[in-house]
Amino acid sequence: MERANVNGIELEYDPQGAGHPVLLIHGAFIPDAMRPLGGQDALESYELICYHRRGFADSSRPPGPTTIAEHAADAVGLLDQLGIDRAHVVGHSSGAAIALEMAATEPARVRSLALLEPPYFSGAAGDAFTKVVAPIVERHHGGDTVGAVADFFGLIGGPHWRDTIERTVPGGVAQAEKNAATTFEIELPAVAGWSFGPERASAVACPVLSVLGTATAPLFVESRRLLHERFAHCLDADIPGATHLLQMEAPAAVAAEVAQFIG
Repeated sequence: MERANVNGIELEYDPQGAGHPVLLIHGAFIPDAMRPLGGQDALESYELICYHRRGFADSSRPPGPTTIAEHAADAVGLLDQLGIDRAHVVGHSSGAAIALEMAATEPARVRSLALLEPPYFSGAAGDAFTKVVAPIVERHHGGDTVGAVADFFGLIGGPHWRDTIERTVPGGVAQAEKNAATTFEIELPAVAGWSFGPERASAVACPVLSVLGTATAPLFVESRRLLHERFAHCLDADIPGATHLLQMEAPAAVAAEVAQFIG
């Protein structure tokens, strides 16, 4: 991968193809989780830019806590380094939260937003998520990181989560285990500290797409409801049978929905 100096850190990135640029922002654990969208026929006429966020893979590890706003600034900084004025942005999970923050902070830079199950919850739903995840985080802090990763992915990806990941991201489970400390110690607190109310949402100037797996956890159905509250013209795309790992389970279907939206 190529490297760019952004906001005083180095980010790995990998542009593929040619055409209108599409920035792909991964979520927690697996920095290559968006790569299955590359090579899909539906997106072959676009330049797809995968990158590893700060703290993941061999991008710079932050010296301390990192906020969603800082991740959004990194994304904008990467576009600056690449000489890209505006891009379509596709984000998964916490990467979708970063995409939302990016579009609110720098609306002129974002051509469209495709949000794959962002962690965008009401207070009650957020509290419920924290309660469920708390013992998993404690398992990590207790020294059983491999078990904690398995518990987390079993929660969001169902019993066959290992096969799902390895089928389209070979080595992805090892990536998840390697990046577990970043996720449990930096990423989850950043998501918990992120807020995106009506005032922030009103700054977003581009079209918005909510992409949801039909077999996902009910919590992410809640995020779609909030997206519709914040964005009157939010469009929906459902991926049949998919869980929260939708872009790894059904990359062709996700790519087709994204391509139809941004096209």
